[in-house]
Amino acid sequence: MKSPQVIDVINYFMDLQDRICLSLENIDGQQQFTRENIDNPGGGLSRPRALADGPVIEKAAVQFSHSLGDSLPPAATDRNPHFAGKGFQATAISMIVHPLNPYAPTTHMNLRFFLVNTEPASWFFGGGFDLTPYYPFLDDVKNWHLVAKEACDPFGSDIYTELKNTCDEYFYLPHRKETRGVGGIFFDDWNRGGFENSFAFVRSVGEAFLNAYNPILIARKDIPWGKRERDFQLIRRGRYAEFNLAIDRGTKYGLQSGRRIESVLASLPPLASWQYNYQPEPGSAEAVLYEEYLKPKDWLSM
Repeated sequence: MKSPQVIDVINYFMDLQDRICLSLENIDGQQQFTRENIDNPGGGLSRPRALADGPVIEKAAVQFSHSLGDSLPPAATDRNPHFAGKGFQATAISMIVHPLNPYAPTTHMNLRFFLVNTEPASWFFGGGFDLTPYYPFLDDVKNWHLVAKEACDPFGSDIYTELKNTCDEYFYLPHRKETRGVGGIFFDDWNRGGFENSFAFVRSVGEAFLNAYNPILIARKDIPWGKRERDFQLIRRGRYAEFNLAIDRGTKYGLQSGRRIESVLASLPPLASWQYNYQPEPGSAEAVLYEEYLKPKDWLSM
């Protein structure tokens, strides 16, 4: 049975999914999201949405899911072993955008809510958003982080810095010794101030995403580009795939929970490449990404 808390979160996540899909369709101007409703075991629901081969968006996925189970997957209990073997409900929205233009950054956002069958019941939120540019613009990065900070500030003056640091630590490729992109905010096990306060914070993050990303995509989608930029984009997409397949807890959770594999791997780019021992030419625009952006910084003071 769905609790009132779960119902409220489900309704918000589904509404946010609809609004994100509509906004991206409007920016792309040609392609639309496919729409499916898939019943999950035990009474849950998945609403996968995918868009491909647009003039602006090469691939995007905006997924909603609500699932119920008798035992949380290991990826969800690594940090909370006392929840192992407990029944649960989980609902989430997760999205990824891979633009066609190499000057337009890839982005990711997800929000999730877990209700665990303990006595009394335990619950927590998680999620965040991050930005992965290939040819970065400092103004874009600063505005991205400014919107993130504005989403956090009503809930505590130090929350943005805390979640920004958590994002930098999580979206990191240790085998490459580089961040995946320029970060954003990321949080787990969030239940501060009670349910209403925590849910209000999650809604603030969800609304901030549209305000943060859409202006960047619109500003960069028509910049001229060629083979050099495309080749570099595909190399960097390879790094993105490495993170999602080797490190990301969300991918591991999806695989362990038995979710539909097309939905679990929808975040992967449509094309990527791995060039042996790639090194950007010194002084090039490609080198700027490595030298100035793929490391944690206080972007708001730049």
